[in-house]
Amino acid sequence: MQVTSSNLRNQLLIAMPGMEDPMFSRTVTLICEHNDEGCFGVTINRPIDITLGDLFKQLDIDCVEQDWLDSTAVKGGPVQPGQGFVIHDTSRSWEGTLQIDDNLAITSSRDILDDIATGQGPEHFLLALGCSSWTAGQVEEELLQNAWLTCPVDPQILFETPFDQRWSSAASTLGIDLNLISDVAGHA
Repeated sequence: MQVTSSNLRNQLLIAMPGMEDPMFSRTVTLICEHNDEGCFGVTINRPIDITLGDLFKQLDIDCVEQDWLDSTAVKGGPVQPGQGFVIHDTSRSWEGTLQIDDNLAITSSRDILDDIATGQGPEHFLLALGCSSWTAGQVEEELLQNAWLTCPVDPQILFETPFDQRWSSAASTLGIDLNLISDVAGHA
């Protein structure tokens, strides 16, 4: 069955309590691209034991801007786990930038890290290692199976809300308390 839906770019996918895939259980994923070929996104609420300072050291980047060194990276998803992605809040572009909307983009090239290290980068950003992708129609089918909720991106959730509160905070933008939802999906 071919499933169609509106474009999910610049939306958050919120895993429903019944999500059985441990990779996505209780996750919030920013959808960066959605077209006829499929969907690409980055999970924003799975912190890992890697900081921006660790990454700068590994890449031999001298950091003048010390405020960012303790920023924790997140596990962006199971695809390309060694690839870094920087979600940021500017319309400025770097070499590997994909614009999500007028004020939100994702960059996968080193030049943004160089600019962050010198204080010339975006004001708000989130470093992710890895990403998620879905084939054509896959995410739409998962939505029909009640695996996900969707909501528009909220920059506060993306850049300021503590990682452990992002799942419930994203759902609360829809007026939903995920603690009140059964972990067994039903279909009408």
